[in-house]
Amino acid sequence: MSPDQHNQSPPSPWVVRFSALVSAPVLDLACGAGRHVGFLTGRGVAVTAVDRDLSRLGDLRDHAGVTAIAADLESGTAPWRPEPGAYGGVIVTNYLYRPLLPALVAALKPGGVLIYETFAQGNEALGKPSNPDFLLHPGELLDAVQGRLTVVAYEHGTVMQPRPAVIQRICAVQASPSLASSLPLESSA
Repeated sequence: MSPDQHNQSPPSPWVVRFSALVSAPVLDLACGAGRHVGFLTGRGVAVTAVDRDLSRLGDLRDHAGVTAIAADLESGTAPWRPEPGAYGGVIVTNYLYRPLLPALVAALKPGGVLIYETFAQGNEALGKPSNPDFLLHPGELLDAVQGRLTVVAYEHGTVMQPRPAVIQRICAVQASPSLASSLPLESSA
């Protein structure tokens, strides 16, 4: 079974769209069942997969291009944090723990890309999550990267697939605006 076929859930179209911009290694934070781990390793990209429960990764845990780390990201005593400047890409989907945002931005190498997509305020009217602690405020991802990364793309609104939800997503690069403007916005994947 190829890494792409590991999980029935397809990778996020947002991640696919900007995946050509990332370089190895990539951090997939709160990786869950590994839909992005499989997608990236299937394209030859080394991935550090971090989640509190790695059992859902299945065979991907043993893939040569995967470093799997079981970690409680929200522990008050000694939470895991990425090494600053260690990653050519950081991918986070459907997860929000605000104290991690500065560490995720700092984890990028020069030229590294942050691809982040999760639920936002307004989602409580459509379903789970509805707890405000797990919903981004309007412009919150923009605020998290302001003055530190160059925004390539940003969206906040309602999506209908895979289910109706209010989401916020950003792709931002640790680069000058002139370099960022020369990056391809469409993946050949």
